[in-house]
Amino acid sequence: MAKKVFIKTFGCQMNQYDSNRILDIVKKIGFIETKSLDESNCFILNTCHIRDKAKEKVYHEIGRVKERFIQKDKPLIIVAGCVAQAENTEMLKREPYIDFVIGPQSYHKLNNTIKNFEKNKVREEITDFESITKFEYLSKIKNKINKVSSYITIQEGCDKFCHFCVVPYTRGPEFSRPLYQIISEAEESVKKGSKEIILLGQNVNAYCSNENGKQYKLSDLIMSLEKINELKRIRYITSHPRDMSDDLIECYANSKKLMPFIHLPIQSGSNKILKLMNRKHKVEDYIVTYEKLKKINMNIEFSSDFLIGYPGENEEDFEATLYLIKKLKFLNSYSFIFSPRPGTVASNYNLVDEQVSKERLKIIQAALFNNQKLKNKSFENRNIDVLIENEMKDKKNLFGRNEYMTSVILKGNKSLIGKVLPVKIISSNQNSLFGEVDNNKIEAA
Repeated sequence: MAKKVFIKTFGCQMNQYDSNRILDIVKKIGFIETKSLDESNCFILNTCHIRDKAKEKVYHEIGRVKERFIQKDKPLIIVAGCVAQAENTEMLKREPYIDFVIGPQSYHKLNNTIKNFEKNKVREEITDFESITKFEYLSKIKNKINKVSSYITIQEGCDKFCHFCVVPYTRGPEFSRPLYQIISEAEESVKKGSKEIILLGQNVNAYCSNENGKQYKLSDLIMSLEKINELKRIRYITSHPRDMSDDLIECYANSKKLMPFIHLPIQSGSNKILKLMNRKHKVEDYIVTYEKLKKINMNIEFSSDFLIGYPGENEEDFEATLYLIKKLKFLNSYSFIFSPRPGTVASNYNLVDEQVSKERLKIIQAALFNNQKLKNKSFENRNIDVLIENEMKDKKNLFGRNEYMTSVILKGNKSLIGKVLPVKIISSNQNSLFGEVDNNKIEAA
């Protein structure tokens, strides 16, 4: 009888990609996926360390599993991901219910570790940084995920060492996969029906692979993906302003498949705060990049990340961030109150008053949400191209996204999934567009 694995994923798109690859890996030793925790033989918790109380969320989840299996044999309990990397042996000491922890650069060791535990019952932590070995191993296992829009990790780790961020400690130094590996995986995804590829990396635009004496950058990868006939859309996330090079900017003039939407986190509109964050760029640098891209294509839009209440932020710094948001009109952006991550430089700083931070966050989010509502409103009574991704749970509507990653909900049957269709937008709200497909143009698509 096949063993069943239940995987729960927290955090970013890269963790979602990792969970898909973890499933591909454990299938090699006889596991099949289950959506029911109660019938699982193995529970894998793929964790994220970016947000507040990440570690405590892990123990809460383990507690829930304990309750579910109190009267029957427990499944194999594996904690994977960035919390596993950061906490390693401490998790084994604190929670005996955990069988082993494994970091994101060690997934190629997962099957052997499972076999060793089943045989010897020895609890251990596997948290070495072995990006090259991991991706060489994964390149030999086909990515079985079958989605219209597919993630592919092309770069991991970070050398920037922003003072608030744990990524350099949980994902290690910057590492880029060979271009040929990525193209092969993309071609395989497109064969299985993917129409959109989203390239992932902690600093995705720092991508740089040296192969056979030639250097390949993200711009080279995008233009190589451009040649895959059935691929309709290309995106990448997350970028660092320092790595927004001119050759990458030129891709927005040369590529027909690269979407005109860029997630480019600035974090603050204050140069003083950016320096305290060790971001290594200034607001003026960011605006220069913004203007270069707008000059190439006025339809390009930006989203960003904003860290509010960073230690040292005063009213003037806050107002500078608010001014920038209103000036550049960011879409689909993320904003959070600063919370210290153990081991980072900023964890030793004095915090801004919590109530002040909460009030500032409300103001920032109101401005960001207003930008989004106005942009969505501008699509009403217009025809826009939408990639139809899936049928919604109600079985009555389809879900898709426009060029700017905005959700679009429309009526239609499953035969439209995977097509880029002209959709007339009837109405909108802050988060979504609602429309109807032009039936006369379906055949053309």
